[in-house]
Amino acid sequence: MQVLMINGSPHEKGCTYTALSEVAGELESQGIETTIVHIGDRPIRGCRGCGRCFESGHCVFKNDPVNDCVDLAGKADGLVVGSPVYFAGPSGSLCAFLDRMFFGKAHKYAYKPAAAVVNCRRGGASAAFDRLNKYFTISSMPIVSSQYWNATHGLTPDEMNEDLEGLQIMRTLGRNMAWLLKCIEAAKSTVPYPQAEPPQRTNFVRR
Repeated sequence: MQVLMINGSPHEKGCTYTALSEVAGELESQGIETTIVHIGDRPIRGCRGCGRCFESGHCVFKNDPVNDCVDLAGKADGLVVGSPVYFAGPSGSLCAFLDRMFFGKAHKYAYKPAAAVVNCRRGGASAAFDRLNKYFTISSMPIVSSQYWNATHGLTPDEMNEDLEGLQIMRTLGRNMAWLLKCIEAAKSTVPYPQAEPPQRTNFVRR
């Protein structure tokens, strides 16, 4: 089994990477492979709503790792997204990245366990955590929980490594995700995935 982990920080080896690595360590100890993809520190274009991805399955913009992650997430068994907290929200680049990764492509990730991980200096973690989870709840992805909200604290990786509770939350998250992945794998031969209904769209404008 394989879990894709997306590092949404502009710093490739910063606090977000440290938190994701703690989760990855537990997954790998359970025999589950992990891949950490860094979104980079260059500008990432937001979704323009052109709808071309509904035809091709990929975003029309090809100068960043979005399409690579679309393919990797489609093949992976689970997904973990990590972000620093900026103004009580996730990285703006990461949100632009995820908007394009999920719009028109979310069906590729349905029923894959997912989790969000955030790191902050002091506050705003729960708001950022909530924002990231919305990508999963709109995509029929089971959300993996831990013993507390998935947040670590620290301005640098050294400071973050002093957050013993935060690190334990990451390890618990890794173990819980491994357990759920194994449960889903064991049930595949006897429990079919839910049958989806044709989508119904309600627009709140009446004529």
